[in-house]
Amino acid sequence: MSEYGAPPPPPPYGAVPPGQPAGGPPPPNYLIWSILTIFCCWPLAIPAIVFAAQVNGKWAQGDVAGAQDSSRKAKQFAMWGTIIGVVGSILYFILVVVLGIAGSTSGS
Repeated sequence: MSEYGAPPPPPPYGAVPPGQPAGGPPPPNYLIWSILTIFCCWPLAIPAIVFAAQVNGKWAQGDVAGAQDSSRKAKQFAMWGTIIGVVGSILYFILVVVLGIAGSTSGS
């Protein structure tokens, strides 16, 4: 006996609210890894942080595919930023050692 335009009845207790994905945890957002990537390669850390910040918002809106895509992109940017930072640090260390050895032997 509801009138036209009356609000719909509330969902039963324990039901998933409209717009929420049914069951399961959200995909990982990799936010901490993305933030730490700033110390390795900040140009790749910025998009990693942006995509990581989008994951929970998209999940809360019910955009499961968008949340998974943002999670995947955040992981990729953080991974490549870490790899480039580690490889760059190793190459820099090798360069400093080689130049240090070359400088000490040529000065004798």
